[in-house]
Amino acid sequence: MLTIDRTLFVLKILTVLGCGLIAGVFFAFSTFVMKALGQRPPAEGIAAMQSINITVINPWFMSAFLGTAVICLFLSIYSLWQWQQPISVYLLLGSLFYLIGSFGVTMVCNVPLNDALAIAKPESTEGASFWASYLTDWTFWNTVRTIASLAAAALLAIASGR
Repeated sequence: MLTIDRTLFVLKILTVLGCGLIAGVFFAFSTFVMKALGQRPPAEGIAAMQSINITVINPWFMSAFLGTAVICLFLSIYSLWQWQQPISVYLLLGSLFYLIGSFGVTMVCNVPLNDALAIAKPESTEGASFWASYLTDWTFWNTVRTIASLAAAALLAIASGR
């Protein structure tokens, strides 16, 4: 039978792994995927990113991305409930970094950009113009998500070791 301590430990480890995995995906996009797409003609880059934005919605990625958010929500509530515990500040800060800096930024910044790209016509002048600003804006917010996810993983790792 799982005890509360063992369950909490498993949740913390799963969250560290989830934050790290998501940070790695975001890191790859910011450091080389978007640069490679930006080196292609706009119509090709747009079409490729449109395809990526459809393909990313799959059980593997969504389980890691959303599952980590759910556990972070639980851990943030738990940290407030157990505020007198030394690890609570790490649990809360790590969870908030992921919930706000990764999940929140995705919903508020990256998804609207992706939605706008989804209706862009790759061969049009407007599409090419939008693509230039999309590359800059999307990559900026993606880098914010990368840093937030990595910070969350680090803080939650500290909490897991205590």
